[in-house]
Amino acid sequence: MYIKAFMAVALVWSLLLALNNFDDDKKALQGSWVIVSAELAGQPLPDEMKADKLVLDGYSYRYRNDHGEIKLVPAEGVKAMDVIGKEGPNKGKTLPAIYKLDGDSLTICYDLTGKARPTQFKTEAGTMQLLITYKREKKE
Repeated sequence: MYIKAFMAVALVWSLLLALNNFDDDKKALQGSWVIVSAELAGQPLPDEMKADKLVLDGYSYRYRNDHGEIKLVPAEGVKAMDVIGKEGPNKGKTLPAIYKLDGDSLTICYDLTGKARPTQFKTEAGTMQLLITYKREKKE
């Protein structure tokens, strides 16, 4: 009986810690992000993409004419999110992703098929994984 009670308390505690981390990340992710580098299926994407911005506001995102929400989700060993398209080319799609935030640098690896969350920050030929590194846009 004590073991079950302990496990229940441990589970609740870990959920509370995860939610607190989500709030910290939510705040840290806010703002405009400029693309530094991008690759799809192991191939670099054109430099023209670097002019584009990802704007995060609360749990909403905007990238060109693609708008939706970001849901931070628990995952083992990495930080994870679901990108849920509400308007634009990804409307109705959920793209599982992993992310890492290091100061003013944000790296996100998306699975464009929507089937499986990436497990590492790299792409390989034959996949539809997209890896983008962003830098926070400084306000002048």
